[in-house]
Amino acid sequence: MVTLQLRQLSVPPGHRVILHDVSWQEFEAILEELGDHRAARLAYSHGTLEMRMPLPKHEKAKVIIGDLVKILLEELEIDCETFGSTTFKREDMAFGVEPDDSFYIQNYAQMIGKERIDLTIDPPPDLAIEVDVTSKTQLDAYEALGVPELWRYEDGKLEINILRNGKYIKSETSPTFPNFPIDEVIPRFVEQSRTLGRSPTLRGFRQWLRKQINPNLT
Repeated sequence: MVTLQLRQLSVPPGHRVILHDVSWQEFEAILEELGDHRAARLAYSHGTLEMRMPLPKHEKAKVIIGDLVKILLEELEIDCETFGSTTFKREDMAFGVEPDDSFYIQNYAQMIGKERIDLTIDPPPDLAIEVDVTSKTQLDAYEALGVPELWRYEDGKLEINILRNGKYIKSETSPTFPNFPIDEVIPRFVEQSRTLGRSPTLRGFRQWLRKQINPNLT
């Protein structure tokens, strides 16, 4: 048997590596060895470990979408706790996943001050966001962990997935923001950020949102 160390493994941006027959203990050891300050994202599903290295394009889209969600929550005066790319995992289910961004909204109050998450006790995030994801490994993990709402952004389109009876179904509306055309407006402002830049885009989105909330606003 040939044994390799993680430091010997190099994953180019935009690529992923899939490892099979990885035990839960090995998955935990890999998380420990890699630490929190890393670019790679991990997903674990019943012995299959996926490691992906995002491109700068992916990271910029991830950040702008997260910023747009924060503005939505602020302007609608909806309280939340953000957990970013926290590792959400359960050994008894043999699943683990790291979203590009995550939000506790309905369950925000019980997550205030939390520094570690135990999904055998704590709820999963109410909203998770993934950018450029086609992996079944990760979708299986989100379904198993019971994340109620998952946004998937790919190729300039936003797909809203709602958990129903343990499986995701596509939805035209977001239960978190039911009064707004989220699947249309988020991609529009993400694309706008590529030409205008981050700050003008966020200001424009905030102005647009305020007019939606109060049509008489000048």
